[in-house]
Amino acid sequence: MTRRAISVSLLLLAAAAFAQDKPRIIKIPAKRALTHETLWLMPRVGTPVPSPDGKWVVFSINKPAYDEKESSSDLWIVPADGGAEPRQITFTKSAESDVTWSPDSRRIAFSAKREGDEQNQIYILDLGGGEAKRVTSLSTGARSPQFRPDGNAILFTSVVSDAKKQKYKVREYTSFPIRQWDRWLDEGQIHLFVQGLGAETPAHDLLAGTALAQSPGFAGRVVEGSRDELDVDWAPDGQSIVFAVTTNRNVSAYAEPTYELYRIAVQGGAVPELIAHDDGRYAQPRFSPDGKALFAVWTANTKKVYNLPRLVRFDWPSMQNRKVLTAVPFDRAVGTYAIAPDSQTIYFTAEEAGLEKIFRVSANGGDAQLAVEPPRGVYTRLAIAEKAPSLVMTALWGSAINPAEVVRVDPAKKTHANLTEINVVTANNLDWLPPEPFWFTSKRGKKIHSLLIRPPAFDETKKYPLFVMMHGGPANMSRDDISLRWNYHLLAKPGYVVLTTNYTGSTGFGEKFAQDIEGDPLKGPGDEINEAADEAVKRFPFIDGTRMAAGGASYGGHLANWLEASTTRYKCLIAHAGLVNLESQWGTSDFIYHRELMNGGVPWEQGTVWRTQNPIRYAARFKTPMLLSVGERDMRVPLNNTLEAWAALQRMRVPSKLLVWPDENHWILNPENSRHWYNEVWDWLAKWVGPEESASAPPAAPRR
Repeated sequence: MTRRAISVSLLLLAAAAFAQDKPRIIKIPAKRALTHETLWLMPRVGTPVPSPDGKWVVFSINKPAYDEKESSSDLWIVPADGGAEPRQITFTKSAESDVTWSPDSRRIAFSAKREGDEQNQIYILDLGGGEAKRVTSLSTGARSPQFRPDGNAILFTSVVSDAKKQKYKVREYTSFPIRQWDRWLDEGQIHLFVQGLGAETPAHDLLAGTALAQSPGFAGRVVEGSRDELDVDWAPDGQSIVFAVTTNRNVSAYAEPTYELYRIAVQGGAVPELIAHDDGRYAQPRFSPDGKALFAVWTANTKKVYNLPRLVRFDWPSMQNRKVLTAVPFDRAVGTYAIAPDSQTIYFTAEEAGLEKIFRVSANGGDAQLAVEPPRGVYTRLAIAEKAPSLVMTALWGSAINPAEVVRVDPAKKTHANLTEINVVTANNLDWLPPEPFWFTSKRGKKIHSLLIRPPAFDETKKYPLFVMMHGGPANMSRDDISLRWNYHLLAKPGYVVLTTNYTGSTGFGEKFAQDIEGDPLKGPGDEINEAADEAVKRFPFIDGTRMAAGGASYGGHLANWLEASTTRYKCLIAHAGLVNLESQWGTSDFIYHRELMNGGVPWEQGTVWRTQNPIRYAARFKTPMLLSVGERDMRVPLNNTLEAWAALQRMRVPSKLLVWPDENHWILNPENSRHWYNEVWDWLAKWVGPEESASAPPAAPRR
């Protein structure tokens, strides 16, 4: 139901009430608590893509289901001026991805696996009418299409392989890495293809046989949970393509790979030309609408555990006058960025203190300025219509109590207007409160940011147990945003106050703050988490400081294991995908060099961190009941670390429970598995800290 229809219905209801001879009391239904079913089954709004002329925005809506065979995902379109309701334009159960517009704003291309396809292929849909037509037929599949500037050809990527059929089965490697997230790296390589859109035009592999693709360290950008990808863009004249790639991923056991920018002509036999090389990583190359500049995101390699991604500019086609547009003193990481139609201003998103805001900077350099600051929540997937006569900027916006919707952003007014309201009514009927931010100064003198989340049916006269939720990363941030995994309000639902803290190492607080975790990976952040819990108990009288629990996943799981080793203040702990042994994690994870930077050298040198901040070395102190969880296919924090933690807990006769998910990787992604995981967490918390107590419960000091 639209906002207009809802308003009319309420007016009619009120008029009917006043028309009665006797006054009637209109009862408004009470809001209900968030359930796993409500969270999981909410339609999910995907990346908005504005047409070049600025008139339309295409986006996806995924309709999930517990039986994944019943889920579906389709494309929708809405006028960019908000003058009409969104309408559906594809009607298949398989998902479309990587949507892009033709330069004339009449067609879209996307990647999809439809009936008869063994792999994803590229389809083109004429928005004037008709069905989407498949334009590629590669046995290796096709994804990430982009129209040539004249609209008569597309580029796309595909993973090719030279593997030969053999009678035996074995994986052979001669260099690092050998695994990535949840898959073993095979001989497949990401390649770049161009295909004309005329009848029976074959696809042309631009990288086949090139020395670049044959280099032992050749690879694209690592995308979490999937294969490599290439960041690419057509040159303005349509005669060449610029892309970012590494040729030395094979050094990642002992150094940071570099990602460089290359240009390759589209005619046959062209040789890739290196056009930008720096000790760092280039990503997201993009040309200005006037064709006079090339922009990219660049992350320096300073041999620190974290470096800010910054926006850079080159003159095109000379590739001269390289300029870092978001240089110091600007101190935030560039997320997604978009270029205004006049080519003079760049807008980009960046994390800041639990939010994600929109900033702007001149294409010629100068100070970056805050453009749009949301009162809460995060802007993501920022995009601008490159040929519109005026600025048409779209994004996704959502918060911890607002599922993400497509919005049109107005930097002049410093606000946005919804173009979709897919989940607005559902969200408004839920009993959930926005996170409350607060700051405190730690014993080390650092300003530390936290978010506090209250449970449904909250009553400030009651006493509630505290659940301390530790975010993963560490180069990450607890955000005012909805997550399916470790959802604040689902964790709070049984009657817990949830606290999540942006400890040292978190992003959104400047480069130094994120780097300061180096050499102190667990103790410093763990102390700050404990201090944040003490501060919350002191500030909020409805928290029962005698009943506290803590948990987290990935780096949050590492910290949970550190708390097991270093304190008894918590009644119980929960760790998903957490390391307990720094040394075995170094040896079995899919990446290791950053762990040496973090811990001050290789493990066999037995530096201070390896000896003093390794939880397994303190197993004799393990006393707190603990729930362990791990995906069997996890290669980032492999199964062995959870099994070591389990063995230590059992050896020390600590009450504990182990959950091993055979089909999951670093995250619990299956809907039924997710629902069961939340039930296990609720049961574990209920067993050791219980639900809320009555208002008569006496106040108590936190456990030390």
